[in-house]
Amino acid sequence: MRENAPHASTGTASLPMSKRPQRPAPQASRPVAGHVRVIGGRWRGTRLPVAAVDGLRPTPDRVRETLFNWLAPVLPGARVLDLFAGSGALGLESVSRGAAAAVLVERDPVLVASLREIAGRLEGGEVVEVVQADALRWLSTRRGPFDVAFLDPPFASDAWQAALAGVLPAMAPGGWIYLEGPPQLDLVLPAPWQLHRDGRTRDTHHALFRHAGNAKGGPPVDTLGSGPDTPPAVQADT
Repeated sequence: MRENAPHASTGTASLPMSKRPQRPAPQASRPVAGHVRVIGGRWRGTRLPVAAVDGLRPTPDRVRETLFNWLAPVLPGARVLDLFAGSGALGLESVSRGAAAAVLVERDPVLVASLREIAGRLEGGEVVEVVQADALRWLSTRRGPFDVAFLDPPFASDAWQAALAGVLPAMAPGGWIYLEGPPQLDLVLPAPWQLHRDGRTRDTHHALFRHAGNAKGGPPVDTLGSGPDTPPAVQADT
């Protein structure tokens, strides 16, 4: 029986049913477990929500501050890749501190929507590209080159080797790669990548590597220097 046809048992016509306009389904949201903040640069103080998602574990503030002190001389004008972006803290911090552009890759649609909303309301946020994609599949496109890359996959994943294999060809000569993993993980890159700085906390092992060369083909310049409390760069294991 078609809608609004005469009812067979009574012989009377049913009243037309008024239909309310269909509203688009709202974007799903997840509980927020907390917030982190951009800690330096033009967007300093911007709150970034940390959704209650399994495996989402933003880089601790102290580690992030140390990392960006290491990277301060090389960020201005850099093209940045934040793989497994999560809260976007590393990619957004980079642009806040002078990077020319950043690509944030995240597969979770709710996190992607949040990142796009944040970038859309920040002055100058149009240089932040948020890509919804599986990181490993996206890497197969071999986009780039990138001057700085942040590689921080979920600790429980087995994505390390595949991610590194995809990231290394996408890096510019003289580039920098930051790795973060569980404290027991050995973080090494093949030559010509060199370990520049590393550190450990109770929960993480983090390391910054640089490519032993620059865009002009000359030797790398140690713009970050080494002091009495920081060991000189050493060659990473192959």
